[in-house]
Amino acid sequence: MNPTTNIAIRAARQAGNVIMRSFSRLDSLTVSEKQANDYVSEVDCNAEQAIIETIRRAYPAHAILAEESGEHGKDDFQWIVDPLDGTTNYLHGFPQFAISIALMHRGRLESGVVYDPLRDEMFTADRGGGALLNDRRLRVTDQKGLKGALLGTGIPFRDQRYIDAYLAMLRALTQETAGIRRPGSAALDFAYVAAGRIDGFWELGLSIWDFAAGALLIQEAGGVVSDIGGGSRHFETGNVIAGNIRLHRELVATIRPHLPETLRA
Repeated sequence: MNPTTNIAIRAARQAGNVIMRSFSRLDSLTVSEKQANDYVSEVDCNAEQAIIETIRRAYPAHAILAEESGEHGKDDFQWIVDPLDGTTNYLHGFPQFAISIALMHRGRLESGVVYDPLRDEMFTADRGGGALLNDRRLRVTDQKGLKGALLGTGIPFRDQRYIDAYLAMLRALTQETAGIRRPGSAALDFAYVAAGRIDGFWELGLSIWDFAAGALLIQEAGGVVSDIGGGSRHFETGNVIAGNIRLHRELVATIRPHLPETLRA
């Protein structure tokens, strides 16, 4: 395993300890609203600090982009950190949240970790080295198309500009598939695609820290991640589709007619 992935695992476990220590006292946490329907708690900030300190001890020169505290330094190596993906779930005691840590070198993903501290599931990926859940190798499903597929999604909750387009996509895919799930943590949704627990995923308006690690997991598990129009600008746009090659192709074809012109890539 890549040494940087080992550091990401160590950082994720440190953050997991912070998160789980507070899970039994949710009513006493300090919470603020960053923007409409987007919350941050003291746990997010403390978990992020634990991650940054762990990375800094191992790689003091590396840059870090963290959801709550922004950019730290400039370097060809940049860590992408979401200390608690699924904060709203966490604050309600809903058991679907995770820590996401990725490393990019000059814009290319090198290491990725998504950690579910509640279930002690550590999803890891090294560029060119495959993806694992704890010690088990991951592979996306061989689902041949939309018929019979189980999809994950995220409902746009911050930016409502494309809600009508999204609902049209949802309607079209509901008619074609076995079911659609919206658990509320994109990091885990991506990990679940890599693990074959769901066949595919799509969402609008994600931030890079929501899915950088998950994107590498899917790629190393044999899947495809793209912009929602099928292009390669997903880290710029935050509008994503993921799945195996065949399913990805059908998702793009089904969603494309409902895309506003501004989302076509």
